[in-house]
Amino acid sequence: MASSGIRDRFRAQMRQEVKDAALRQLAEGGAQALSLNAIAKELGVSGPALYRYFAGRDALLTELILDAYADLTAAVAGAPRRLPDLAAAYRSWAVAQPHRYRLLFAAPLPGYDAHDERLVAAAQRAMTVLLEAVGPGPEPEPALARQLAAWSGETDPAVALHAVTAWSRLHGLVSLEIEGNFRSMGLDPDLFFAAETRALDRLISN
Repeated sequence: MASSGIRDRFRAQMRQEVKDAALRQLAEGGAQALSLNAIAKELGVSGPALYRYFAGRDALLTELILDAYADLTAAVAGAPRRLPDLAAAYRSWAVAQPHRYRLLFAAPLPGYDAHDERLVAAAQRAMTVLLEAVGPGPEPEPALARQLAAWSGETDPAVALHAVTAWSRLHGLVSLEIEGNFRSMGLDPDLFFAAETRALDRLISN
């Protein structure tokens, strides 16, 4: 029993060290830089040894994405259920670790299944926080209403439309900021974000 406990702790420690090394690679070169061989070299183990902990690059990538979704969800769930507060929490998380934000929302690597059920469920948990914070808007046209109802479950399609609208604009703002676009335009990201958040709050509140 004691031996099994030691093995479990060692396995958990090694898995975390592999993920930490992978996150450093992501920060330096993006998802395309992720390399199990490079991680093995950094950790001083053989490449095949890593397959005891992750089945391959895609399995490691999936765990990193799930971790990032969980952390993002926790960040926004900890904010008051007001759109400006949720937006600020969302932005703060993304700006603090843009490599993890890109991991969630940038184009997937060739051959990677970005629609894995676990990833879809993790994304839905994050969006549920936003769904709880907005009210209904205009009724969407029937075809879109059916799609929104299928995506959001029991949520009123008019609420779901407002939530997706809010997220789309928020995601655009954050993506432009972390890629440096506002700075290159001579815009202060803080001031621009505050102005756009107020405008978005008025839109969603009406």
